[in-house]
Amino acid sequence: MSGSGAVIGRLRADPAFAPLHRSLEVYYGDSGRERSMDLLYGRFVKRGDLAFDIGSHVGDRIASFRRLGGRVLALEPQPLCARAIRAIYGADEGVTVLEQACAERPGTVMLRVNSANPTVTTASPNFVAAAHGADGWEGQVWDSTVEVPSTTLDALIAAHGLPAFAKIDVEGFEAAVLVGLTRPLPALSFEFTTIQREVALTCLTRLAELGPFGFDLALGETQTLTFNRWLTCADMSAHLLALPHAANSGDVYCVLQSG
Repeated sequence: MSGSGAVIGRLRADPAFAPLHRSLEVYYGDSGRERSMDLLYGRFVKRGDLAFDIGSHVGDRIASFRRLGGRVLALEPQPLCARAIRAIYGADEGVTVLEQACAERPGTVMLRVNSANPTVTTASPNFVAAAHGADGWEGQVWDSTVEVPSTTLDALIAAHGLPAFAKIDVEGFEAAVLVGLTRPLPALSFEFTTIQREVALTCLTRLAELGPFGFDLALGETQTLTFNRWLTCADMSAHLLALPHAANSGDVYCVLQSG
């Protein structure tokens, strides 16, 4: 990763990437965080496996999947983020980058752009509405829009193959992404927030319709599963509803159960 480190250093110093400087600082260069991430994703991604990174932002999950020996299909609709990902991983034949959103159907979607904090740019107007006035979300402003092409999980699978794991982190648009999936995946994760618990509950219900999934979660960026066992849809729903508002966000991990 030394070559990638040099590229990331140049991006951090480049004024054109100023909106991403904080993300590049937070998501790259912390060896302890990288080890924790690899331990977590190593449960799902083995050498030679295909992983989908839906909502790549600046691509730190790509790095983990590649350290594990996986091949990566990364979707990132934000032009500046996609430029950064291509700069970091463009020479890596194991990484395919698509500058698209994932949605219910192919076509286009409108992104609500947070120029000062691109990590919370979203295709969900409901997410923007939920953040307005919420504790912990003060000062967040979605100040412009951009129309971007969209595809579906089903279309990505048809074109690239079935992933061993799919990470979905799209700021309140996760349920829409899962509408575009009509078959169970071996494993996946989706982000949740405490300002939109109903989105997470809809995701759980959708996955339960697709197959016998078990669920666990990691809060924030801890990269540590809470239960280390697979909960039912009902139990995970109850847990998410009981979380304090201050928990803020995390990722629900979903594994298809055999038998």
